[in-house]
Amino acid sequence: MKSALPYTHPMNLYPQRIKEEGIVVFDDVRELPSGDEPFVSSDYVICIGHRGHIELMYDDNSDYSEQHTVAVIFPNHSLHKISVTDDYLATLIIVEASVLNDPMLQIINQMRYRYEPHPNVKLTGHEYRMIMNVVEGMREITRLKFPDLRMLMTRLLEFLLRLLSQYRTSKLNEPYVDKQVSTRFQNDLVQHFREHRDVSFYAEKACLSTKHFSTVVKQQTGHTAAYWIRHHIVKEAKLLLHMRHDLSVQAIADMLGFDEQATFSRYFRRETGMAPSDFRKRQ
Repeated sequence: MKSALPYTHPMNLYPQRIKEEGIVVFDDVRELPSGDEPFVSSDYVICIGHRGHIELMYDDNSDYSEQHTVAVIFPNHSLHKISVTDDYLATLIIVEASVLNDPMLQIINQMRYRYEPHPNVKLTGHEYRMIMNVVEGMREITRLKFPDLRMLMTRLLEFLLRLLSQYRTSKLNEPYVDKQVSTRFQNDLVQHFREHRDVSFYAEKACLSTKHFSTVVKQQTGHTAAYWIRHHIVKEAKLLLHMRHDLSVQAIADMLGFDEQATFSRYFRRETGMAPSDFRKRQ
C-alpha cells in the first residue's frame, strides 16, 4: 500500500504561474503555505473557507478560517498556524502585487481600512453561493484560456470584491442595539470567561432574557453565544499550551478557572478531540 504524499501548498508549487497570470484560483487548500512556520505573503490573498476550521495568529491577534468565512488578507501580514482540523478545506484567490495597480482594482485600496485590522467576513449560505458562482466564472475563464485572460479575471475579481463589500456593509449596518449587544458580549467574555461559562450570566449583564440574547448574538455573529464561550476558552487554552511551555497543564487549568486539571482535560478533549498534553506535543 502506497503512503500518502506529503501535502504541498499550491503557492509553493506555482509561484511562476502567479507571476505570469496575475490572478490565480487555487482549490483544495488545506494548510498555510509554510505549514507550522509563520507565513508572510507579498501578494494579496482572498481565502474562502468551505469546511473545517483553522486557528492562526494574524500578526499579533488570534484569528480563524472556517465554513463560509472569507478572509481578505493584504500583503506583508504574518500568519502563524496554531491548529487545523483534518477536514479543513478552502479556496484561495491569489492576486500578484503588481495587479493591484490596475485602475479597476482601486476598490482594494478602499477596502484596506476595513479589512486589514479584521480580515474575516462570515457569510450566510446564500452569500457564500453567490461568491462561489463568481469564483466558478474565474475557473471557467482559466480553463478556456481566453486571450484576454488577465483583463477578464480582473473584472470578475472586481465584481467579487464589490459583492463581498456589500455583504460586509450590510452586516455592519444592522440595528445598532443588536450590534452593541454582541460587541459588549465579546468584551464581557474577555473579562469573565474564567469565572462564567453560562450564557445566562452574559445575558443578564446585557439586561436581556437568555433566549433573546442568544438570538441577537447568533444573528449578529453567525454563531451562538454558547459557541463563542467555548471558542474563547479553547482559543486561550491553545495559545497558552502553544506559547507557554514553562507552564504545566495544571497551571494552565488554574489560569483558565478550572478547579481540577482533569476537568480542564475533559473540556479540552471534548472541544478539540485531543488531550491538552497531546496538543502541546504537536506544536
